[in-house]
Amino acid sequence: MSALSFGAVATGRWLRSTAVIRAAVFELVILTGHLFLYPTGILPERDRPGPGPSTDTDADTDPHTDSHTGSHTETDAGSGTAQLRAVAAAHRPVLLLHGFVDNRSVFTLLRRSLRKHGWTHVQALNYSPLSCDIRTAAALLGRHVEQICEQTGQRQVDIVGHSLGGLIARYYVQRLGGDTRVHTVVTLGTPHSGTRAVPLLTPHPIVRQMRPGSDLMNELTEPAPGCRTHFVAFWSDLDQLMIPVETARIDHPDLLVHNVQVAGIGHLALPVHAAVAAGIRQSLTGEELAMGAENAA
Repeated sequence: MSALSFGAVATGRWLRSTAVIRAAVFELVILTGHLFLYPTGILPERDRPGPGPSTDTDADTDPHTDSHTGSHTETDAGSGTAQLRAVAAAHRPVLLLHGFVDNRSVFTLLRRSLRKHGWTHVQALNYSPLSCDIRTAAALLGRHVEQICEQTGQRQVDIVGHSLGGLIARYYVQRLGGDTRVHTVVTLGTPHSGTRAVPLLTPHPIVRQMRPGSDLMNELTEPAPGCRTHFVAFWSDLDQLMIPVETARIDHPDLLVHNVQVAGIGHLALPVHAAVAAGIRQSLTGEELAMGAENAA
């Protein structure tokens, strides 16, 4: 090997090591913040999505009130209401599903981002930490989706799932007929082909289902002709819980899939990273992703 080649290899290894260290530090910061927020997400959400538009921020003035005179006018009221309804109609309801031993608090920043950009119906679902079967969790998800459609008057929803949450959403869509209700599923660091991480947790039934070659993984490789749901799978080259990292891709000939690789981001960072949040918003609106996306063959 020439000196030049050796130097290039050494530089590449140094850059890789630097990226790994940077990602690890960021993961530690996120973990610390998440542990602080975790208690806030233990209980289910008190509010339910309704048919009307809503926001996370309180307006300084009533949108139907003239800011100069304080009086209500029919023109302003009609215009303001029409604009709010237009924003509400532009996006389907979004359901957020957390990962293993987690809760809805992991989506605090993503939920805020979606609402800020016009999504009026965003709900994070807690599934029981005692859940021992992905199939059962997927059936419960189906019932929850039906409730959201009834409450909002919408025919379809979108789902964003982190880690195990993405696998539950995929099973519901692919194996339980959920493609009639779900337009788009976005997965973040989800072990679509199974992961070998954390071998000490293998005795847990759900962890066994997430292993390569499990009965559940084999089910997901079976044909799914005519599945109408669009899948967008974000996977990272530094996801320490996806072994191998490519397992977070979806490779299925019958599914409409857009695999998106992100660089330098760990597993915990995927639901909170600003660039990923922007990619999620693009995915939910059908826009072309600007993150070096790769289309599945």
